[in-house]
Amino acid sequence: MSVIDRLDPFRRYGRRLVLWLLLIVLAPTVAAQGISAQVEVADDQRVEAPLTNTSPSVQLGASRVDDIQPFGSSLFKGGFSARRTSELNPGYRIMPGDQVTVRAWGALEVDLMLPVDAQGNIFIPDVGPVQVKGVSSAELNDVVTRAITQVYTDNVSVYTNLQGVQPVAVFVTGFVKKPGRYSGAPSDSVLNYLDQAGGIDVAAGSFRNVRVLRGQRPIAEVDLYPFLLDGFLPPLQFEDGDTIVVGRQGPMVTATGDVAQPYRYELTARTQSVGELMQWVQLRPGVSHVLLTGVRDAGPFSSYLPLDDLDSHWLQGGDELLFSVDQRHETIVVQVEGSFTGPSRFTIPRDAHLMELLDSIPVDPRLADVESVSIRRKSVEQRQRESLDESLKRLETAYLGAASATVDESKIRVEEAKLIQDFVKRARQLDPSGRLVVAEGGRVRDTILQDGDVITIPNRSDSIFVSGEVLVPQAMIYRKRQSASDYIERAGGFTDRADKRNILLARQSGEVVAALNTPLKPGDEILVLPTIPTKNLELAKTLSQILYQIAVATKVALDISVVSSY
Repeated sequence: MSVIDRLDPFRRYGRRLVLWLLLIVLAPTVAAQGISAQVEVADDQRVEAPLTNTSPSVQLGASRVDDIQPFGSSLFKGGFSARRTSELNPGYRIMPGDQVTVRAWGALEVDLMLPVDAQGNIFIPDVGPVQVKGVSSAELNDVVTRAITQVYTDNVSVYTNLQGVQPVAVFVTGFVKKPGRYSGAPSDSVLNYLDQAGGIDVAAGSFRNVRVLRGQRPIAEVDLYPFLLDGFLPPLQFEDGDTIVVGRQGPMVTATGDVAQPYRYELTARTQSVGELMQWVQLRPGVSHVLLTGVRDAGPFSSYLPLDDLDSHWLQGGDELLFSVDQRHETIVVQVEGSFTGPSRFTIPRDAHLMELLDSIPVDPRLADVESVSIRRKSVEQRQRESLDESLKRLETAYLGAASATVDESKIRVEEAKLIQDFVKRARQLDPSGRLVVAEGGRVRDTILQDGDVITIPNRSDSIFVSGEVLVPQAMIYRKRQSASDYIERAGGFTDRADKRNILLARQSGEVVAALNTPLKPGDEILVLPTIPTKNLELAKTLSQILYQIAVATKVALDISVVSSY
């Protein structure tokens, strides 16, 4: 057979045949070709240039706005007050009550543990008092060595060590969960004492206004936001009787939407620029706009702003910022699965049609069933799920809450309730396919693609699968001129629960039709639905509708247990 003879069935496809002919001439075997070369589609819907492949796109979801916590709300769940090691900060300043080890050898022999007295001195025999109060632990050895060598100028070596520090008691008050007096080392951080007090009250306390008082004099003001992101805390050395005061929570603004985590953020003034706030907010990639809402003297207001224009605005307490990826992309990403060659993901124009993409996908017509192309679409899957849930809710509402007039009817209702609850539980565990049927009668219908679509090009099959209410569900080799009844008979026949009048045929394209008087095709699946084990006609009708709905959405013939009282 010549090349022209092999092309003859496809001459009606016009200019695409030229490309197909070139592939046949260049390839030693049956060439891979675009799908539209084998299914009917209008010439004006064809394309010549293949589309560009790319990696999968990232799907971004919007954040919920319910129960948003203040930024830093989990800070005091880390155990700052847990038992510490004995390590001291080299910058620790020696205080009265601390213990210093002094060892000297050579001209002076000394090995003593010396306390720092109330005047801040340690007393070394044959040397006298040495002032060490306020000396850092890193400088201690040099200070003691200088004091000893002033008396013993030659042949003396000195070693010192700060052996222990005097614990201090610090008051913690203000907006903390458990105000009180707590002990710790002078070098402990402010977080240690706040943690002992139960942490900051996230409903009323400030993470940005923490003051440390010595007497009535403030010695430090601590903003915990830099610590939350960068780990920075101002260096402090506490003394006995110091007071930590957590101030009242400042004005709060809320950031939600396409952010790493929605939080309420505290301002340090009544009004603050958005630029100052944004150093704490982590946005998701691609954020382009923000909806700013709040209340001013003139009343409620809202502004929808590009992200670049946001820094020029000012915030007040109660404002809300809803960040969003709202930039319209000119391209979308779709995926292809099944029998084809080449890349599996493609970047295509937003208004691209199915046939435009299929024209760029090479397939082997011996292996690919191009007449059964279908699309898995998220929006279809979601609608199938919602529709099934609505049907199941109506079923529960109508029949689980119905009253009974007699004792016998009440018993029947109880059995019906068990049947329905079991059925509903199993039905909700099924996953809808989200299959959009685009192939009917050997013709692929064109449609605009959506971002995230998965296009399925099934393999050619030579089998028929029989499932549902048959004795031996199985796959069988397709035989021409055999009907659905023939295959059911070969599968052992119907079970006692089979509904012989309700048999469905699921095509590889996702189409589901009645099997009676419908010619079979290789790859079809015969679904034998169960009878409804109830004498309640209304209930039987509702269950039948749901069974059919499940079969169409999932290709599953869900069985129903027989109620023994019927």
